[in-house]
Amino acid sequence: MTDLVVQGTGATATLAAQLAEMSGARDCRAVTAGVWRCGEIIRQEGVVAAAAAQRADATFVPAQRRLADFRLVAMDMDSTLITIECIDEIADMVGLKPQVAAITALAMRGEIAFPESLRRRVGLLNGLDQSALQRVDEERLRLSPGAETMLAAMKALGFRSLLVSGGFNFFTSRLQTRLGLDFTLANTLEIRDGKLTGQVLGDIVDATAKAEKVKSVCAHLGISPVQSIVIGDGANDLEMMAVGGVSVAYKAKPVVQAKASHALNFSGLDAVLNLFA
Repeated sequence: MTDLVVQGTGATATLAAQLAEMSGARDCRAVTAGVWRCGEIIRQEGVVAAAAAQRADATFVPAQRRLADFRLVAMDMDSTLITIECIDEIADMVGLKPQVAAITALAMRGEIAFPESLRRRVGLLNGLDQSALQRVDEERLRLSPGAETMLAAMKALGFRSLLVSGGFNFFTSRLQTRLGLDFTLANTLEIRDGKLTGQVLGDIVDATAKAEKVKSVCAHLGISPVQSIVIGDGANDLEMMAVGGVSVAYKAKPVVQAKASHALNFSGLDAVLNLFA
């Protein structure tokens, strides 16, 4: 059986009732403030689009699936756990944000390979003082809405957490300390004499590396990858999202939404909890 979960900035009781009627749901009940669950739906056509037109998320979920079925949450960092693309904001410090952001967008849509895009973007930062990283962390980095609520609830249920990023460990290490994350993986920027060299040290964390990290953490924890919830937004997240038992496209590119188990566009990260309540 399949349920329908309605939530997001535009979700209302009236909209939930309309979507329940569209889907032929047996019933529709309020789960918590701003969240409705409609049971045993028989039609899906047009429901997601009708919700999106009202800035709400309509998500189809297996009726019996619960958070207790999972043991790991794995997340991308840029534009997923946090609201910014760190490299774009670093570039903004030297007036190069438009050029770097354009390359970022190509990579997130899957139009160029991620390693190539990262090398091109980092190369533009050659000579930048390392203090720019600290400025981005202090002045611009913000958690996505609901991130702390989601992580706290999952931790209380015994989840472990993994932050895996094609970005930089300067930021993942600080987020790990701030949020109590269990595992991280990210790239390391080369810095000499206090300045970025325009190079990345070691192997680049690409889509395959992300997927392998999810698998290795699951093996370390003694769980199956199907016991993981993987959240991402860009094309370089697709491989690791395919590893998980559930994948959530969070305010993601169309190619990612098309392949994910679930998509959230008008909710905070804590909306993930409501999918399996």
